[in-house]
Amino acid sequence: MEQVKTFENLVVWQKSILLAKNIYQITKVFPKEEMFGLGNQLRRSAVSVPSNIAEGYGRHTRVDYKRFLSMGLGSIYELQTQLRIGVELEFIPIQKFQETLNLSKEIDRMLYAIIKKL
Repeated sequence: MEQVKTFENLVVWQKSILLAKNIYQITKVFPKEEMFGLGNQLRRSAVSVPSNIAEGYGRHTRVDYKRFLSMGLGSIYELQTQLRIGVELEFIPIQKFQETLNLSKEIDRMLYAIIKKL
């Protein structure tokens, strides 16, 4: 098995970058009045996930890495809640919601597995 040399090689980080990109695309068409409300919250949650993975990786201790991965997991749950609100308010099309929710759940499982392994 190949050793991970940088956080950029982590599949969970790569998927979380894709998630953030998807969120930016989704929120681009939100009503103007929501760009500083729900749209901004979604973007912040999405950016928080890969940021916490990278920061934890860079701390070079198991305890810190696990703590930052846990924060990333919290951001995933926050994002899933905000997605649900967005679809309920009809800001997010159901298909886009489902695709994005599925990706977030995949990242959720990956983070949880890494945390358990640590």
